[in-house]
Amino acid sequence: MSRMLGLARRPPTAASIAFLLAVLIATAWGPLPLARVARGAALTPTPVVVDGRVYDAYVPAATKAGQFDRYTCEFDAAWVVFETFGLDVGLEEQMAVIGVDRRVEPYAVETPTGFLIYGGDITEAFSGDHTDNLLARSTGQAMRAVFEHYGLRVTAVHDRVSLERALRRGRLIWMKATVDFLPWQAATWITPEGEEIKTVLGNDHAVVVIGYNADGVVIRDVLGPTTTNWERPYEYEVDWDTFLAVWEAQGFDGLAVGLPTGSR
Repeated sequence: MSRMLGLARRPPTAASIAFLLAVLIATAWGPLPLARVARGAALTPTPVVVDGRVYDAYVPAATKAGQFDRYTCEFDAAWVVFETFGLDVGLEEQMAVIGVDRRVEPYAVETPTGFLIYGGDITEAFSGDHTDNLLARSTGQAMRAVFEHYGLRVTAVHDRVSLERALRRGRLIWMKATVDFLPWQAATWITPEGEEIKTVLGNDHAVVVIGYNADGVVIRDVLGPTTTNWERPYEYEVDWDTFLAVWEAQGFDGLAVGLPTGSR
């Protein structure tokens, strides 16, 4: 049973203030009441220019140097969302809400039809040792409870149209991907109840989409430089074809997260 924690609100951060200003500046409506923005008013953005690049939508999101631990990407991506909206929610707080299914420590088996990963129910909890097990992970369906617990508005997104719409409304997209959006080995996750979940084998990852234009999307990734990629930036672009192919490999697992309805 997940332990319910109190709301960890704090004064607006520089990132959250920048986010709100960007929403106001990037719309053709002029300054909108924040309550209207929070309700997801249909915004008509003007082009947003960031470092000489033009985007249809761009939400200036928080970042930090590196992950909480080796295999905590779901929680690191969630941290970006929380921090952007002025909430301080660390690894322990997130894991206490989502819970950890310890019935099966994830392990993989190669079969004639592909790889199978046996583990806990990642639609309801996190599964695996986040300090040591490469296969440890969760899904958006489980992470949704973490965002909602802290009062944020969450909507599942599974296609380009809904992703673009959410970004235009000032929301961030938490999503499952692969590390550096590189090629993957397809796998099927098997829960103790026998449910099958589409996933990838060894380079499972989670990131945040913060903007887009006709060429592709803008990614916030706190993984940063590692021994596998010393030059990995915390923000980068991915072309639409690559992005959609990787997203499909993860079952189009995505969440649009933003300010709660009626927030001022």
